[in-house]
Amino acid sequence: MQSFKELTEKFNHHFSNYIFNNKPASLYEPLNYFLASSGKRIRPVLCLMGNELFDDITNNAYHAAMAIEYFHNFSLIHDDIMDAASLRRGLETVHKKYGANTALLSGDVLLIYCYEHINKISNNYLPHILQLFNKTAREVCEGQQLDMDFEKEENVLLDDYINMISLKTSVLLAASLEMGAIIGGASEGNCKHLYEFGKNLGIAFQIQDDYLDAFGNPEKFGKDVGGDIRQNKKTFLLLYALATANNQQKQELQFLIKNNAENKVEKVLKIYKDCNVDAWANELKEKYFQIALKHLHDIAVVSVRKKPLLELAEFLIQRDY
Repeated sequence: MQSFKELTEKFNHHFSNYIFNNKPASLYEPLNYFLASSGKRIRPVLCLMGNELFDDITNNAYHAAMAIEYFHNFSLIHDDIMDAASLRRGLETVHKKYGANTALLSGDVLLIYCYEHINKISNNYLPHILQLFNKTAREVCEGQQLDMDFEKEENVLLDDYINMISLKTSVLLAASLEMGAIIGGASEGNCKHLYEFGKNLGIAFQIQDDYLDAFGNPEKFGKDVGGDIRQNKKTFLLLYALATANNQQKQELQFLIKNNAENKVEKVLKIYKDCNVDAWANELKEKYFQIALKHLHDIAVVSVRKKPLLELAEFLIQRDY
């Protein structure tokens, strides 16, 4: 069994063969710029790992992985526009560098290339893969819309937030694993456990991501710390703070949400720390991590084949970037 690092190197080598030389260059150059910044390649490599959990990795898995990576980057380009983000992976976002209109079109063409790769998957897997991919793509869009809706709503429940991040983030991790498993010949039961492993790991991953947005080191994290606070996103951090704050803290939080006050991020972070939001976040992350591990344990393959996934899961929820 190959480690995440080994499979990442193999995927990156495969991915490097796909450079956009199409015209107009003004449409495709932003894609080469954005895709070259790498990222962690978690989702496509999970697809390869899902395949190898049950059988040797095939070209079908690489086509599925390419589609997943293209879709993920398509969604990031559009998310950055909607979030008015200036940095991604430590670099200027596509819409800041090339303009919003070009960023939209470049993202759109990347989505089309997703389906070109899916169309190359063998016919015996294609219907199941296509159904799962389309369902996942739709859910990611639903999650992004809920994320934007929550910015305007006064009261958002924690369960609603968990549902939103499940759709926006974790279903793509889950589907990446299941697509690989389908190609590897996994049973329906094993596919279900692997999907739930990925889904719950994805929730823990997003909790860690939101935590790092507030409490992380910007040099390691690659994004401006406090971005969610500036955008008034109803993250689980804010929801928990509003639920546990005293009257004075709650009033100050509500004022800061509605106004772009001086030192807004620093003031919100102080309330978070006073409400022990950081400790609670780590407890919630651990809860979903343990659910994920239970599903991984229940997959009917020998334990040694699960080791790379276990090591990756531990890394993802302990990372500081």
